[in-house]
Amino acid sequence: MADDPKSVLGRAIRRKRLALGLSQERLAEKAGLHWTYIGGIERGERNVSLMNIVKIARALKVSASDLLKEIK
Repeated sequence: MADDPKSVLGRAIRRKRLALGLSQERLAEKAGLHWTYIGGIERGERNVSLMNIVKIARALKVSASDLLKEIK
C-alpha cells in the first residue's frame, strides 16, 4: 500500500541514504543496526520503534521528525 506509514517512512529513509551516497550496510553500521533490518524498513516491511527511528535519523544527520513529516 503506497500510503502505508511504514512504506512512506521507508521511502524517506532510502531517499536520504542515497542522497548521502550510503549503502544499506553503511547506514546500518552507523546506526548500530543490521543491514537486513534497514532493507526491511526501506521496503515498508518493518514497524520501526521510535528508538530505531532516532538511531537512523542521527546516522543520516537529520531529525526524526524530518523522516516522519511525509506521513499523513
